[in-house]
Amino acid sequence: MSVQGAVELANWQLLTVVGLPTLTSLIGFLSNNARISDLNGRISSLESEFNTRFASLESRLEILTGKVAELTDRVARIEAKLNI
Repeated sequence: MSVQGAVELANWQLLTVVGLPTLTSLIGFLSNNARISDLNGRISSLESEFNTRFASLESRLEILTGKVAELTDRVARIEAKLNI
C-alpha cells in the first residue's frame, strides 16, 4: 500500500468519524425541535382550555356569592321581624 493510499483511507476515516456523529446529532436536534414545537402547541391549547374553565368557574362563583348575600339579607329580615 502506498503512502497516498494511506492518506486517502485516513481522510475517509476522518470523514466517517466526524461526519456520521455530526449528521446524527443534527437529525436528533431537528427531531427534538419538532417535538418541542408540538409540545408548545399542546401547552398553549391546555392554557386556553384552563382559561375558559377558570372564567366559567369565576362566573359561577360570583352567582353563588350573590345568592349567599341574598340569603343573608333574607335571614336578617326574618330575624328583624321576629326580634331575634
